[in-house]
This record gives sequence, structure tokens and C-alpha cells, in this order.
Amino acid sequence: MATRDRRLAEFDGAGEPPPGLAVEVLCEDHSGTYQLPFACRYVEGRWQNHAAGVAVEATVIGWRVPRVKHHGAA
Repeated sequence: MATRDRRLAEFDGAGEPPPGLAVEVLCEDHSGTYQLPFACRYVEGRWQNHAAGVAVEATVIGWRVPRVKHHGAA
């Protein structure tokens, strides 16, 4: 299992992401850290599900630009 520090290091976004940019987010709760399975946007000081526009009800501790997925990569 990945440690909190290692996972946080993978989410290297600093400050707020550019307006309208869909990003991957890392969240944290009493059970540990986890990546949300959907893209999010930072809008007017709040995180939202990019597709649904619904507020994210989790503590976001990091963000990153989505990684390019390569076909056939393990």
C-alpha cells in the first residue's frame, strides 16, 4: 500500500489549478488517502465533479493534470 507521502508526491499541483481545467485529485479521510475516480474542477474556492458540476464532499489534499493513458500499458 502506498504511503501518504508517496501518493501526495504524485499529485504535484501547487496552489489552485487554472480556471476550468479538469484535474485528478487526491483526497484524505480517517481511512487514508485515495484518488477520486472522476475529474474535478476548482470553481470559486470549491472542488466540483467536472462532468456533473456537483460539489466534492471530501478533503482534497492534492491535484495534478491528468496523466496520459497509453493503450496496452500495464
